Amino acid sequence: MDEADNKGAPSHDLAPAPDADSSIEYLSRAALIRRRFWRHRLARLGIAVLLPLYFLAIFADFVAPYRADTRLKGFKDAPPSVIRFGVEANIFQPYVYARKRSFHSKTFREIYTEVEEVKYPIHFFVRGEPYSVLGLFELDIHLFGVEDGTNITLFGTDIVGRDLFSRTTIAARVSLFIGLGGVAISFVLGCLIGGISGYFGGIIDEFIQRVIDLLIAIPTLPLWMALSAAIPIKWSVTQTYFAITIVLSVVGWTGLARVVRGKLLSLRDLDFVTAARLSGGSDLYVITRHLLPNFASHLIVSLTLAIPGMILGETALSFIGLGMQEPGVSWGVLLQDTMNFGALVHQPWKLIPGFFIIVTVLMFNFVGDGLRDAADPYSL
Repeated sequence: MDEADNKGAPSHDLAPAPDADSSIEYLSRAALIRRRFWRHRLARLGIAVLLPLYFLAIFADFVAPYRADTRLKGFKDAPPSVIRFGVEANIFQPYVYARKRSFHSKTFREIYTEVEEVKYPIHFFVRGEPYSVLGLFELDIHLFGVEDGTNITLFGTDIVGRDLFSRTTIAARVSLFIGLGGVAISFVLGCLIGGISGYFGGIIDEFIQRVIDLLIAIPTLPLWMALSAAIPIKWSVTQTYFAITIVLSVVGWTGLARVVRGKLLSLRDLDFVTAARLSGGSDLYVITRHLLPNFASHLIVSLTLAIPGMILGETALSFIGLGMQEPGVSWGVLLQDTMNFGALVHQPWKLIPGFFIIVTVLMFNFVGDGLRDAADPYSL
């Protein structure tokens, strides 16, 4: 065959494949989820606020200048200390004035006035009342404090002279972590029981759904009150903490279980589930490794939104005297002082623990929205 005949014939030589475009970035699903989450501004704000709050709760004894039960003699219902700043010996120094207590001539209420002639500088990393660090060893170093002769009360004091800032920071340990513990229990119960109900169906599904209907039909608050009233008064703070966590989890799993059951009913007969069964996967393996991950975004949102629900539940129980009780402290316990409207008008700083509750719940909602969007990185 001559060259002329070969001119029109297609060439069978394969041209070298062009290099991949270096401008294209290939990311895994996990990397896509992380990137989408960090692009959510409100979610970043929620993380930026919640992390310091949990850090504050863990190291509350170090941050608080006093113990939760320390009474400052002569400072009952004292207003918050006013922090001022000045330069002493070429050093920028915060300080507070000494305060003098007197009584109103008509109402006989305590009045606190500042003595501007006497200044007390605020020092950092000072020695104070001893405390235990995670139950491992004893320390007496506090983040800040003042010299003997006066005190510093950033959030004021309560009716018996206890520093509200110290009590609020220490109470965060109970209020924040009781949400995590309660949600962990209810999340596992909801996924497991709902998964079994939707996966097997039949009599098992019917029985589980009727139990859920019974629990949902019982009003939540009276049920919590009944269960909380069964907790012995003589129990320690730790025992009461775990008991309240279990009480909050008793009915917290029902809504999630019903949603999981509905999702699994629509997924259990699909091809990939049948393939997992034929490959020898156990029922529990199929539920946890193939079915539940298919609606992980909803599970994540349910998990994050359930935490503030647990926090609000503990606050409600403690507020009405059925949750944490003295000498234990939580944000709900601290809000018990706001029941007296007359006292609240004169001591509005007692509402500060409620501000922490509102901020915490709001930030968890922001994080939940960010996780919901990030769990489906291909959505618009």
